[in-house]
Amino acid sequence: MMQQQKFLAAAIQMSSGEDKQANLARATELVVEAAEQGARLIVLPEYFNCLGQFERVVAEAETLDGPTAQAMSALARRLKIVLVAGSLCEKSDEERRGHNTSLTFGPDGQRLACYRKMHLCDIDTPGMLTLTESNWVSPGENVVCVDTPLTRLGVATCYDLRFPELFRRLGELGMEVLAFPSAFAAATGRAHWEVLLRARAIENQVYVVASDQYGEHTPNFETFGNSMIVDPWGAVLARASEQGDAVVLAEIDPSVVARTRHNLPALKHRRL
Repeated sequence: MMQQQKFLAAAIQMSSGEDKQANLARATELVVEAAEQGARLIVLPEYFNCLGQFERVVAEAETLDGPTAQAMSALARRLKIVLVAGSLCEKSDEERRGHNTSLTFGPDGQRLACYRKMHLCDIDTPGMLTLTESNWVSPGENVVCVDTPLTRLGVATCYDLRFPELFRRLGELGMEVLAFPSAFAAATGRAHWEVLLRARAIENQVYVVASDQYGEHTPNFETFGNSMIVDPWGAVLARASEQGDAVVLAEIDPSVVARTRHNLPALKHRRL
């Protein structure tokens, strides 16, 4: 049975490159730092273990019980935390494409959830960003909302943010907190990152723990940083800057979710 008690959450911000061992070492340091400050739910960014040219990312793809998953499972167990291990490139049945997969581990190290990113970023904004993620990534099919020892947790990734129907479905499944790993592009992030995160929190009356990459990962791809935690009223409780590794901490109070939904019962007023 879930403990409906207050707890501290952490969004981890880092700048991953193509050196997997260095990325894993830095991610571990930041997770340990967050846990030492009292965080019990910790979220890493998208592609935290390898981010760079897609060819390299796919070449570094792993299975669901590969070394990255094993390391994150052991870390969650050692620190007794709920750990959303950002995302990694998971091997698929296709030679040239993997899945963009987020794994959630419980305090006993058991895998609680596996979410494969559903919406792939195929965009061409001249002078800003051109990206064809679907050349390298096979989309997932399943919405993931899972009971953890802390809260009922929904999981989504980066470009998913632009598709509100996904979050409505997560809300219907009982989501109280959204874990949101990302490598959100700087070019679009300056316009859309905060407003969309706050909108998703307000629309669904949930907390959002959004962990982002920052910095230049290839000559043509820079991420936005600004990792943040948003409450069900849409207030930004804590936020990182655009640059620099960070541990962003804020208290999650499940009673605030219930109170917000009671006082402003918009979810009950929907007419489909």
